[in-house]
Amino acid sequence: MSRKIKLVKFRRQHITPQYIGWLNDSELVQYSEQRHHKHTYETCLEYYKSFVGSSNLFYAVIDRDSNEHVGNINAIIDTYNSIADIGILIAKGNHGYGFAAWSKMIEILFNEKKVRKITAGTMAINDSMIKIFKKSKMQKEYVKKRHFLCDKKEVDLLGYCIFNDNI
Repeated sequence: MSRKIKLVKFRRQHITPQYIGWLNDSELVQYSEQRHHKHTYETCLEYYKSFVGSSNLFYAVIDRDSNEHVGNINAIIDTYNSIADIGILIAKGNHGYGFAAWSKMIEILFNEKKVRKITAGTMAINDSMIKIFKKSKMQKEYVKKRHFLCDKKEVDLLGYCIFNDNI
């Protein structure tokens, strides 16, 4: 599946009006905490800079055929505990980009970064993300009841994880 996409290190040139538009698209970020923020070039640049020189990963998701930037994926790595938490934003849904990028990030974290555990969380109403978790063989680890307010409705936070059994 990763033949569909490639992950390239996120660079300043990825901060385009299109990218900023994704972050300000209320439908696209409806299940993300980004929905609470107004993004500008400056806020995106600060976010990008927070990864520079750190152990964390931030990649642009690129369609291999068109070379189009279709989303981003990141991993916040806790080196002390050998755990990584993944976050993703795919601007073009229903093309398999999300699962392909997710699978590739798991591969990088397990095989190159040698983390022992990967975690991720989402709102219980985010069916697309839950499908990616399950398809990538992540297990439900916890439920935080009524954790978020989404459109003034209380929504559970679901936490998923997968372990690296090869280390």
